[in-house]
Parts: sequence; structure tokens; C-alpha cells
Amino acid sequence: MTDTGQHTETGTRTGAGGRTETEADAVRALAGGDASVRLRAALAAGTSPDPHLVEPLLERCATEPEFLVRDMLTWALTRHPVDTTLPALLREVRSERVQARSQALHTLSKLGDRRAWPALTRELLADPADEVARSAWRAAVVLVPEGAEPALATELATQLGRGGRETRLSLSRALVALGDAAAPALDAAAGTGSPDVRAHALATTRLLHDPDAGFGHAVEEAKRVVALGGAGDG
Repeated sequence: MTDTGQHTETGTRTGAGGRTETEADAVRALAGGDASVRLRAALAAGTSPDPHLVEPLLERCATEPEFLVRDMLTWALTRHPVDTTLPALLREVRSERVQARSQALHTLSKLGDRRAWPALTRELLADPADEVARSAWRAAVVLVPEGAEPALATELATQLGRGGRETRLSLSRALVALGDAAAPALDAAAGTGSPDVRAHALATTRLLHDPDAGFGHAVEEAKRVVALGGAGDG
């Protein structure tokens, strides 16, 4: 005898689309109008991982307006088997939607699986959307293979002078995270380019040598050096 749905051993009905009522409830909660409901749904999805929820979690990542919920969505995705999430995340970094790209990159940085490294393309590192570029920079310094740090630093240095304070600070932090491998690229940028590029390079070099130096102070000091026509003493 046929039926439009089937009962599992636990008594949960499976609909015609192959999704159980429990899964369908989770999907509805993830898309709910109340942020607290979405937060709890993301928490539940991470507490009891279900491969069927990876796609709904990713879809919600692309549109979720609340930071805390997005953070929980990322956590939930990292709780699922990486062989399930990784291919889906690599697809999302090529999405036309800015937030989808940004959140997928952020999640890749949390997973830390270096199989994702080839997805960190030059185009993503220079993405026109600042939030995507920032996520790409953070992911890149986590995923970069040993020995590829100088090349990554050279690529990141092409973005010096870009955007506002938050974007510049994010780039500086990424370069500082590369350690001494970033020094040649920073030195080169400090000696050429526009005043903004030179100042950003000098400020980042200051942070590289003195991580406790405040970014704002380092920027102001670098601007004074550039205004006086120098490139600093490193």
C-alpha cells in the first residue's frame, strides 16, 4: 500500500520531499520572523547535526540580518561533517550574493580545512565588497599552506590603502598574522604608491614589530612620516 509519506522507526513522518517533520520544523524556525527563534533553531541544528540542514543553514547565512544569529549559524555548520559542508561552502564563495560569499568565507576560516585554500582566489582577495574581502583575508591567513605566506602577503599588499578604518585594520591584522613573511611586501609598499598606501603599509609594519601598538596611533604616526617625505625606519 502506498502513502504520500512514510513513518520512520521513531514515528516521525517523512514528507514527499524526503524531509521529516522535525527537519521541516527546523527549516521553518531558521526562517522565522523572531531573531530569538532563529537563534535557538541554529543552536539546535549545531547541537544535533543533520546533513539535511546544511543547505537550509547556508541559505539562512546568506540573508540573516542579526550578527549573533549569523555567528550561531556558522557554529552550527562547523558542527557538521566537513565532507558535507566543505563542498557546499566552496560553492557559496562563488555566489552572486555578497553576504553568502562573506559568510561562507567566514565559516571556512572557522573550519580551518586547507583543502579550501584553492578557493581563495585573487578575485576574492580583491572582492569589491569590503565585507567579502575582509572575510577572504581572514580565511586566507588561516588556510595558507606552509611556504606560501610571502606570495599571499604580496597579494594582500595590493589592497593597502583600501576602504575605511575597519577595512584597513582588518587587512593590517591579516598581514601581521603572516609574521615576518609580510615584511618584504610591506617594505615595498611603503616606498611606492599613493600616500594612503604608504601610510597604511608603515602603520602595518609598526604593528608587525609592536603588536601592542594601537592601530589609530600607528596610522597617525605613519601619516606624519609620509607627510615629511620619508618611509620610516621599519
